[in-house]
Amino acid sequence: MNDLVIQGHGLTPDDARALQRDTGAKSVHTPRPGMARFIDLADRGPVAPFCTARRFDFTFLDRPLHLDQFRIVAMDMDSTLITIECIDEIADMVGVKPQVAAITAAAMRGELDFPSALRRRVSLLAGLDESALERVYEERLRLSPGAEKLLAAARTAGLKTLLVSGGFTFFTERLKHRLQLDYTLANTLEVKDGKLTGQVLGAIVDADAKAAKVRSVCGDIGCDPGQAIVLGDGANDLKMMALAGLSVAFRAKPVVQQQAHVALNHVGLDGVLNLFG
Repeated sequence: MNDLVIQGHGLTPDDARALQRDTGAKSVHTPRPGMARFIDLADRGPVAPFCTARRFDFTFLDRPLHLDQFRIVAMDMDSTLITIECIDEIADMVGVKPQVAAITAAAMRGELDFPSALRRRVSLLAGLDESALERVYEERLRLSPGAEKLLAAARTAGLKTLLVSGGFTFFTERLKHRLQLDYTLANTLEVKDGKLTGQVLGAIVDADAKAAKVRSVCGDIGCDPGQAIVLGDGANDLKMMALAGLSVAFRAKPVVQQQAHVALNHVGLDGVLNLFG
């Protein structure tokens, strides 16, 4: 199998026909706006420059993919399911966003040890009123484009859903209720007398903990991790993504895009659905 899916805003039938000509694909199908599937390419060479110039996402398919082959969708929260890094926005409430955001970015690139980086960031939040968390949730947290469509399709197909995050339970538990998620895992911020202490309770949810949770939930529902679709954006997602039958780097750091089966940089989370036959 040597097929291709391209997708992106502004993709036209003329674009699809031009790429079919350049790649020698036997046929091309455009079942919905912004998406085209090419069958049996003769030459993959023109694909990357063609799509990069037009800001289209492209995925080569070496085997058929069907949603019913999978049993669970697992995803990171910050900058994956949602558009923000919650800790950066909390830090903005106490005027330390630039310092915290710099540590966040380095950790997501894999340049810093995640547990120590998280503790450093949380320590800068000491003394903040707990109400700031609610303000971030209500005023700044937004779902990534296509999130609800992806989750609805997963539920309809009978897949379980897992939100596994190096962020905080304050947000994951609200999203669990809002989006009808089956499982969550995140860190717990310590609060005393209505204020953050600058400490995290218990063990940090790092890359190993994320991978362990994916394995655990797969065991609970009686499936192999290879039947998981796992989405993430940062270096601490790589271990759980490595378990997956389908790993998706969503608007991710370069190190993650290089190791994932699929990279989506322009379309929404529902772009995952276009990969399935």
